[in-house]
Amino acid sequence: MPERRTVALVTLGCARNEVDSEELAGRLEADGWQLVEDAADADVAVVNTCGFVEAAKKDSVDALLEANDLKNHGRTQAVVAVGCMAERYGKELAEALPEADGVLGFDDYTDISDRLQTILSGGIHASHTPRDRRKLLPISPAERQDSASSVALPGHGPADLPEGVAPASGPRAPLRRRLDGAPVASVKLASGCDRRCSFCAIPSFRGSFISRRPSDVLNESRWLAEQGVKEIMLVSENNTSYGKDLGDIRLLESLLPELAGIDGIERVRVSYLQPAEMRPGLIDVLTSTPKVAPYFDLSFQHSAPGVLRSMRRFGDTDRFLELLDTIRSKAPEAGVRSNFIVGFPGESESDLAELERFLTGARLDAIGVFGYSDEEGTEAATYENKLDEDVVAERLAHISRLAEELVSQRAEERVGESVHVLVESLDEQEGVYGRGAHQAPETDGQVLLTSGEGLAVGRMVEAKVVGTEGVDLVAEPLTGSLACSEEAGR
Repeated sequence: MPERRTVALVTLGCARNEVDSEELAGRLEADGWQLVEDAADADVAVVNTCGFVEAAKKDSVDALLEANDLKNHGRTQAVVAVGCMAERYGKELAEALPEADGVLGFDDYTDISDRLQTILSGGIHASHTPRDRRKLLPISPAERQDSASSVALPGHGPADLPEGVAPASGPRAPLRRRLDGAPVASVKLASGCDRRCSFCAIPSFRGSFISRRPSDVLNESRWLAEQGVKEIMLVSENNTSYGKDLGDIRLLESLLPELAGIDGIERVRVSYLQPAEMRPGLIDVLTSTPKVAPYFDLSFQHSAPGVLRSMRRFGDTDRFLELLDTIRSKAPEAGVRSNFIVGFPGESESDLAELERFLTGARLDAIGVFGYSDEEGTEAATYENKLDEDVVAERLAHISRLAEELVSQRAEERVGESVHVLVESLDEQEGVYGRGAHQAPETDGQVLLTSGEGLAVGRMVEAKVVGTEGVDLVAEPLTGSLACSEEAGR
């Protein structure tokens, strides 16, 4: 009997890429590939790249080069690039990086097994020519669902596939294979984006916004619960637009309670929210639904009106602070995080001061700060009033220091609060770590529990915050507490 072909998936970038990697894993395993964790143990190393900003692209290239080195020292025979950077650059990436044996776009995902076998056998699969994926679906959102079947939409696999196509778990098994045993998993709510932010190239290679059907989201979440997942994180480029192409812009408000009612799920978290699209009803559901985390990942980007208009965005400092006041009036413990760009073309000293005013008043739990850099194909790259690189670097360092101070202060405000912590790791040397409802995986800090007695990974425990370590919290488990009640995750 011939030895099974082995493949390793190396994932970079955001949680959306992690979902895509698990779809690729499901397709490959269904076709007889053996999945291994270490690329050095694989016949083929598949690197799921990120193409968002320069730093992410560099990380992707470094990962491809590192995997290529294994061809000289390990079992690895081929290195293949997939993901956003591969989709965005296609042939250009293949020519610039001959170390990659293949560069596959989203359209190749349904035939990923055949593509890898061709490459592994020494054949050549022509790298795709990038195209503007916004043009693949109708302009009108209402007409997109009928065209969706003809467009590659990673992470949108239906949840009622025939036996043998996805992991066996009854009729609810999705086109997905989990790549770790973590108690939290992301679920794609939608793909693409209809916004036209002047600094962002994502819509051009991810396409126009299109929602997944609620039944597919629910069935995939039920399957994940069967696999031991306790927390579901809903991801997309813009979750506040969910349902607009299905005829109901308020669909998320009705979907969340259903997700929270799935047996085994202790917490549902929503990421990637647009401030300009926040609705009173959505705020109400996020702040009052049992097992739905009162968590707001709001994409502010800046707060000076002139900079926001140049970014093709909406709002200002006072309106953003009013939004946060509304949220906290309903859920004082709500978690809020955001990202910001400094050094945007035309940003003045007074604009920077306005951003500082917002950050100081916002009391955010987590802040990401990025220095502006041109992204090819974006409107902002054509702007003339660019700031010198050293000015951008100086502003980045300044706002980053301020952000670090502010999130530490916000963490200190939580001392004395009760938090529901999902236990994620137990180690005799490192300690017991988890996350509260205000903390998303990998981005927002964590909670160090002072005792691990009676705990296990995946357990939800109520704890009292007794200290801080920067953005992280130190909390003492409350005696006999196990947050399995209706209030878990609040």
